[in-house]
Amino acid sequence: MHSVVLRGVLAVWLTLLVGSAASARELLAVGTSFPRVFERTPAGQYSGLATRVLSVTLTQLGHSVRFELYPWARAQRMVELGQADILIGPYKSPAREARFAFAAQAFYRDRIVFYRRSDSLLHWSGDYRQLRGRRVGVVRAWAYGTRFDDARAGLDLVTVEGVENGLKMLSMGRLALLASNQRNTQPVLQALGLNDEIVQLETLIDTQDGYFAFPRQSSHRSLREDFDRVFQQMIEQGQLAQLAAQWQVEIP
Repeated sequence: MHSVVLRGVLAVWLTLLVGSAASARELLAVGTSFPRVFERTPAGQYSGLATRVLSVTLTQLGHSVRFELYPWARAQRMVELGQADILIGPYKSPAREARFAFAAQAFYRDRIVFYRRSDSLLHWSGDYRQLRGRRVGVVRAWAYGTRFDDARAGLDLVTVEGVENGLKMLSMGRLALLASNQRNTQPVLQALGLNDEIVQLETLIDTQDGYFAFPRQSSHRSLREDFDRVFQQMIEQGQLAQLAAQWQVEIP
C-alpha cells in the first residue's frame, strides 16, 4: 500500500517538475534608454532599476530574461503585437491601457516639468492659457498625464524625437518650452553642457508612475499574474526600496 502511495506522489512530483521546466523560457524585455531605470553601458551591459527588478522576479519564476533597446514607439509596438514579452517603464494612460496589460504595481515615479532657456522671461503657474502661441516640445510617444492631454488642443506642440533633440532645439530658440521629466533630462543637460543655459520651471506638469507592461493576449496572462505576485513580495520585503535607493530612483 505504501509503495503505491509513494509511486503516486513521485508521479505527481515528476509531472510538476516537467511542467515547470516546460513553462520556463527566455523572455524578451524591451524599452528605450531611461537613465537609471533602463540603459546600456559603453561595455554593452544592460543596467538600471528595471533590469534588477526583472532579473530578481523572473529568476524566482524560473525564467531567464533578455534585454533589448529600441526607439520608444517601436518597443511599444513590439509588446502590443506580442513580439516581446515585457515593456519597460511606460506611464499609464487610457490609450495605453487599451494596448497593454499593465502590472498591478508601479516600480518608479517621475516628476514631469517644463524646461526653458535661462534668458527667457516665460513663467508658468499651471494655467495652460499662459502658453498660448508658444512652441512647446513634446517627446514622441511619451505620455504627460491627463491634465496636459486636456490642454493639448490649445497648445502649439512640436514633436521631438528625444530629450537630447528637444534640449538642442530649446537651446537654439526653436522651442519656448520642452516638456520632459527630471530623471531623463538632468543627465542630458549635463552631458550637453547646458546646465547654465536651460532651467526647469518650478510648477509641476504632473507626476507619473512607471510600470512594466505585458501583451494583452491571453498567452501572457499567467506571466503577468505570476510577476505581480512575486513583485508584491519584493515591495513588502523592502527589496524594491533598497534597489531604488541604489539607483537613485524615486518610487511610489
